Amino acid sequence: MDQNLIIFVIVGFAAQIIDGALGMAYGVSSTTFLLTVGISPAAASASVHTAEVFTSGVSGISHLRFGNVDRELFKRLLIPGIIGGIAGAYILTTLPSERIKPFVALYLLVMGAIIVRKAMKKIEEKKSRTHLVPLGLVGGFFDAIGGGGWGPIVTSTLVARGEKPRIAIGSVNLAEFFVTVAEATTFFLTLGLVHWKIIVGLTVGGVLAAPLAAYVCKRLPARALMVMVGTLIIILSIRTILLAAFS
Repeated sequence: MDQNLIIFVIVGFAAQIIDGALGMAYGVSSTTFLLTVGISPAAASASVHTAEVFTSGVSGISHLRFGNVDRELFKRLLIPGIIGGIAGAYILTTLPSERIKPFVALYLLVMGAIIVRKAMKKIEEKKSRTHLVPLGLVGGFFDAIGGGGWGPIVTSTLVARGEKPRIAIGSVNLAEFFVTVAEATTFFLTLGLVHWKIIVGLTVGGVLAAPLAAYVCKRLPARALMVMVGTLIIILSIRTILLAAFS
């Protein structure tokens, strides 16, 4: 088997384990790797989202099976996420995204800090499900623009508002499948299909990891899950800000 293909499989497996268990970072992890080997942002995002059609589908079904999905929450995020994703994918093919990323990173840094702070306190059942339409629009838009962002933006915001981590992660993961299909279709219509080897490798690794990740999400304690989600967001956000500052 081609050595590069094996590497892409490993990247896809590792990225899906993180995404399925914590509700984020499949796109961020995969896209970061692709950019480091010289693939353009638009081509990287297109490849990742094409692969993510399959991985997010398996992940969403797995979360549904393990009881991690709230159907009402899923439905309210779905249409806005699709609209935002289509808009972001189209814009990425015509405009650079580097100027936007630092602002997204700052927002996520704040959300990560809020989540970690809430994890250190007594977990309350009170939650807020207001403004889900703009949340879905923003999450879908920046997911396409940055090659990943649906999970970090939507999941982190929901958990920060008091949503149970596993329910937020499962519902967002299931909605992600439909958002990703819309984004991948937009990329296909504007760019065509590119980098088949990357797509196949990421898909195989992600599909293998998805059921395991959903099971891990169900078994991890809510407080530990919140700390892990918040810490991951903070680290990725600081990294994005530093890269923007020194580029």
